[in-house]
Amino acid sequence: MRRKSSYDFYLILATALVLFAISAISIYGMFYFKFAQIQQMAPAIKFSYMERMNAFITPFIIILILLLGICVPKRLLPTVWLNRGTVLLVGTAVLTAQLADIKTSLLVILSASLFLQVIVLILALAGSKNLNFHKKGYWVRLGSSLVHLGFILLVLDLLLYKKEVLHLFLFWITTGASVAGMFFCFYAEFVVGFITGKKNSSSEINT
Repeated sequence: MRRKSSYDFYLILATALVLFAISAISIYGMFYFKFAQIQQMAPAIKFSYMERMNAFITPFIIILILLLGICVPKRLLPTVWLNRGTVLLVGTAVLTAQLADIKTSLLVILSASLFLQVIVLILALAGSKNLNFHKKGYWVRLGSSLVHLGFILLVLDLLLYKKEVLHLFLFWITTGASVAGMFFCFYAEFVVGFITGKKNSSSEINT
């Protein structure tokens, strides 16, 4: 149990650090763009600036996608199989990048993560006890599954932002899944009370 908890802790810590780095780069890039008045410069300079910022943030996006590819299967697999799956995932990503390109490799990982997360969501909806969650409550598990689904779709949307119709569709699905997921996670007791028509104790939430 301690090994599993440590594994989860390091995954959470790594994800938080990567998200912090992405946020810091994005905020810096936004303010630098404004105060340096790059929007008033020649198109070549603006393009060079965007390419430079993309080069800064791309490694962190790649790491984030790899972390997603690890975090999602851990809901379904024991730690020993998760380690093997991680090696297989990284190997597949490297092979795909060699045969095609990095973007295709990332899309393969995201697609696999999305497929597995849909399975997790279906099992959470069915009330399966075989999923690996920190919390045991039905609505908390369902909320967590929706938040992770929204997060995967958000990253997928970032990769496919040039496809306008798909971008809009993914945006609204991401928004709906994330908002509903956070509501279920933070207001599980209220949801149970609303459905049953009475105020529930914490023990009733964990059914």
